[in-house]
Amino acid sequence: MNELLELDGEWTLTGPKKIEIPAIVPGCVHADLHREKLIPDPYYRDNEKLVQWVGEESWTYTREFEASESLLGRDRVMLRFDGLDTLATISINGRKLAETNNMFREWEFDVKPLLKAGANRISIKFASALKYGLAKQKERFLWQTGIDHHRLEGGQWVRKEQSNFGWDWGPMIVTCGIWRSVRIEAFDTAEISQLLVTQSLSKNFRKADLEVETSVSATRRGKLKAFVTLSLGGSVVASGESQVSRGKAKTQLTVKQPELWWPNGLGEQPLYVFAVTLLDAEGEVLDQSSKRIGIRELKLVREKDQWGESFCFQANGNRFFSKGANWIPSDQFDVWGTNERNRDLLKSAAEANMNMIRVWGGGKYERDDFYDACDELGICIWQDFMFACSAYPGFDDEFVDNVKVEVAQNVQRIRHHACLAIWCGNNEMEHIPPILGDEPGQMPWDEYINLFDKVIAKVVKQNDAQTDYWPSSEHSPVGDRKFSQNPDCGDAHLWKVWHGRRPFEWYRTAYHRFCSEFGFQSFPEPSTIETYTNKEERNVTSYVMEQHQRSPIGNSAIIDYMLSWFRLPVGFDNTIWLTQILQGLAIKYAVEHWRMNKPRCMGALYWQLNDCWQVASWSSVDFFGKWKALHYAARNFYNPLLVTGVEDLDTSEVAIHVVNDLLEAKPLTVGWKVVDVDGNEFETGTKKVRSRANSTGVVKVLKLKKLVAEQGQRGLMIKLSLKDGRKVVSENLVTFARPKHLTLVDPKLSVKVKVAPRGAFDITISAQKPSLWTWLELKGMDARFSDNFVHLMAGESNTIRVTPTEKTTLAKVKKAVVARSVFDTYQEK
Repeated sequence: MNELLELDGEWTLTGPKKIEIPAIVPGCVHADLHREKLIPDPYYRDNEKLVQWVGEESWTYTREFEASESLLGRDRVMLRFDGLDTLATISINGRKLAETNNMFREWEFDVKPLLKAGANRISIKFASALKYGLAKQKERFLWQTGIDHHRLEGGQWVRKEQSNFGWDWGPMIVTCGIWRSVRIEAFDTAEISQLLVTQSLSKNFRKADLEVETSVSATRRGKLKAFVTLSLGGSVVASGESQVSRGKAKTQLTVKQPELWWPNGLGEQPLYVFAVTLLDAEGEVLDQSSKRIGIRELKLVREKDQWGESFCFQANGNRFFSKGANWIPSDQFDVWGTNERNRDLLKSAAEANMNMIRVWGGGKYERDDFYDACDELGICIWQDFMFACSAYPGFDDEFVDNVKVEVAQNVQRIRHHACLAIWCGNNEMEHIPPILGDEPGQMPWDEYINLFDKVIAKVVKQNDAQTDYWPSSEHSPVGDRKFSQNPDCGDAHLWKVWHGRRPFEWYRTAYHRFCSEFGFQSFPEPSTIETYTNKEERNVTSYVMEQHQRSPIGNSAIIDYMLSWFRLPVGFDNTIWLTQILQGLAIKYAVEHWRMNKPRCMGALYWQLNDCWQVASWSSVDFFGKWKALHYAARNFYNPLLVTGVEDLDTSEVAIHVVNDLLEAKPLTVGWKVVDVDGNEFETGTKKVRSRANSTGVVKVLKLKKLVAEQGQRGLMIKLSLKDGRKVVSENLVTFARPKHLTLVDPKLSVKVKVAPRGAFDITISAQKPSLWTWLELKGMDARFSDNFVHLMAGESNTIRVTPTEKTTLAKVKKAVVARSVFDTYQEK
């Protein structure tokens, strides 16, 4: 068996100004300096500016380790890095070993000739990626978005997380360090270098044939054998063995009646474990390796249809609507974006009925635990390669060769995951006109096509032939490629709302096949804002607040849209909360329209799920994992069973739609209630419907012309409900007037608090009059709410399970709880 020497843990960091401090690996220089109090919290106020010097310097990590005689006696002794960020020079015992230039690659080196028995010293010097990129820009300028706004220049010259250089939601803090694990592995004879599982399922999905390809790195000649087992729940369901020939062993396994893996909301996520044992001719175990897989078919379907060409994903023979969001790094510094934080974010996505996350191309390939969590939660992954919003040096053969290795390694690392749905070449390089062309600073189309249509596509096919590849997001595969928002085919990034300042109703004119980006900004809740501001700075146009608003149009767009939809709020807190309500309304308009129009549209991934620091952004979950109003709305508009309504202002009609994403027909009951602002009911009704599997349709049209003529558009609301048996599974609200023009009255809210199990509390909100966007807050306490921002009609109540993050008492919760509605946001108090 291999001998392992872990090198994670305590190192020493040295740098300018005679800095010499303890360091922790994996990590980065900013995290180490902050731990030792040599730099302030980079996320507080405008401290980002105070830490810029760090990225301009060179830094060195060193440590000593003991190498045993046993280790050095092995055939091969390999130093292995899972990640170095980025421009590193590695030395062992004072002798230069190698240089590295790609954050996204794994690196390994034979260090046996450099090691000695006993104490050894390893040193890794990191040059400034920022200075390197700027120097390359002076040699040959390459265009990128955000110049002079929110991005430092030169990042595209370095194979490094592009958002480290800043983005329109993130800080400009360029770091470096040993960002993933490092170790020495020594072995005799042979070791397992790669595992590849290829699946073939029968047409009825009752049999799965698996081929397990074991790649072996050998130091000696001799017969080798791979023994493979496949287990589920600890029980072996299949096994086999095969001889190693020319460095590979291919083992065939068959599973009858496999338990299939499904996307979230469509079924369960059983995960099989396949384990490979490498044996020599005498049966001695040389190496072992294992991975988890889901048995499933997951593919992209592109077929000609009445609207053009489809773009939808299919799981186990069933096409499904992709519901989700875009993912950015969960922290500016990878070491602070822990597995626990990532899992909490992914759980929030699953709880909001998401079945797909797009890992955006300006960040990084995520850790193994991220993909493990997605396997467990049923969240399919759209995986970008790490290129975004820039022209790249495709003319440089060394750069292209570097990318080839990066792509191959990450495909090999991620390909076995059940969650993996598609590989994508880049983010928005076909979408932004200045990137591609023949002008100075642009990337010529022939270089672009070579890199993304040929080089990367070929490497993907060589290493993962079963997963689809898509050259860019967004991309139109039919017609003029420069027209990247063709509504008839491909995927689209729709920013007419927000960047284009179109009204929310514009979404209802968009009939694109798959909407992989669209979004709207809001501020994080007041308790989060308190973590990066002083009291006197809590105004959205204060200097510090604007330092944490990276969109050049951010505040003006939010305020313009807010005044278009809602009355001017009173005070800072009301303004902040109202931005979240506004954001939720915007994305609801889009998603419900596209879901109503499936199978024409078969995917909606809003921008964005999460944040990398405390900031005004497009996220639905803030930096601390707190759900914004959008995320509560997402749980409703992504519900597998959805009721929604479309108002016609000319005819005073409301078309009630029911959407069923489930793979089975459902007998459902649709309900409606037409009321005025005082809660008087004018029309109520129910209708039993049988909703076909994976379908959408109009089930009822309310004709309200006479009532609208009598009561006016500003005084009416229509509450919709959908029941599965006795359980209400979906509710919605339709109005003929924008909320600012509704003649709402004081809903006279009241709350009752009761103790619930496991440290939680049940808080019941009751309204005497209609109460729109009704939410709870615990002043001075962090808590998770089972629901929030709900609509209550007169006399209705809603009980919300509230779980404080720290143990507390009933008396303290009663004192802290505040219930408000949109009516309260514009009341002088």
